[in-house]
Amino acid sequence: MALREILRMGDGRLLRVAQPVPESMFGSAGMNELIGDLLETMKAAVGAGIAAPQIGVDLRVVIFGGTGKNARYPDAPEIPFTVLCNPLLEPLDNELSAGWEGCLSVPGLRGEVPRYERLRYSGRDAAGAEFVCVVDGFHARVVQHEVDHLDGVLYPRRVEDMTKFGFTDVLFPTL
Repeated sequence: MALREILRMGDGRLLRVAQPVPESMFGSAGMNELIGDLLETMKAAVGAGIAAPQIGVDLRVVIFGGTGKNARYPDAPEIPFTVLCNPLLEPLDNELSAGWEGCLSVPGLRGEVPRYERLRYSGRDAAGAEFVCVVDGFHARVVQHEVDHLDGVLYPRRVEDMTKFGFTDVLFPTL
């Protein structure tokens, strides 16, 4: 495992649509190394999740959760550790809720972003096993945020009211 550099907004690699994980990579040493690097990098940066493109790896892989209470989101419920490869998202209704988001690739800033409140996500784990989860609230928000990275979308593009986008220490001086 290695701590990797997190690409920041402005780096063109964050704008690409990531490639599907090839069959040959599931369960491989390369996949295990990637997951280890993502986990170490996410923990060091106190992230709720991280996507492979954020460390310069052009694959449809995200990880999230499993770090206990997150200091960056102190009121959010804990999310189980998840490796999600080649994800598909399916909103369960049209209900959107606005919530504050930050991003390891957009350090120091927060914005209010509308996201689907409930969704079903499916994909494969690091070994290639298929799975499906139905989630809501913060868990659904994190999944949508991380999967956006796989499509070259950073959360500031989803902020609808620019008065609700700014530096974390100005918007939330007590955090």
